[in-house]
Amino acid sequence: MTAAAALARTAVLALGSNLGDREATLAAAVRAIAELPGAELTAVSPVYASDAVKPDGVDLDAPGYLNLVVSLLWSGEPHALLEAVNGIENDHGRTRKERWGDRTLDIDLIRLGDLRQDDKRLTLPHPRAAERDFVLAPWLDIDPDAELPGRGRVRELLAVADRTARAHPVTMSVDPVHQTGSEGPRR
Repeated sequence: MTAAAALARTAVLALGSNLGDREATLAAAVRAIAELPGAELTAVSPVYASDAVKPDGVDLDAPGYLNLVVSLLWSGEPHALLEAVNGIENDHGRTRKERWGDRTLDIDLIRLGDLRQDDKRLTLPHPRAAERDFVLAPWLDIDPDAELPGRGRVRELLAVADRTARAHPVTMSVDPVHQTGSEGPRR
């Protein structure tokens, strides 16, 4: 093990896309993350679908999201990882015109080891991760013992998370975004 690897911390990133070729964008973003200097990709979750969440709540008129979570060992500084993932977002046409607006790619840094940080650019752990089933469900898939520092076990957070975002597993032929019916959303 190199000295850098020995100092690495586990990072958890949540990726989402609701514009363009969502699957291709997520796949390309995962490849780009894996190629970052100082990063060693350790897990990629299954893809989930969810409705768009805006500042006022779920927006069924907005395109639905595909979401996934990755974990990696990161040997750099927190802001360097943030800058790297912001660069990947920009490479995929991300614009920042509207808070929580539709986007080709969104990458949130959810956790970096047990680091707690709050400055103008970065808050760790992510301040809204505990409320988002489209983050918690895929994270639980890759780490059944996951914990969000200061908030608790991901399994317990998911059990009480607001389900208005209605995350759904995606199969190769079905994207159940916005699917409702007499039986309700599929889980």
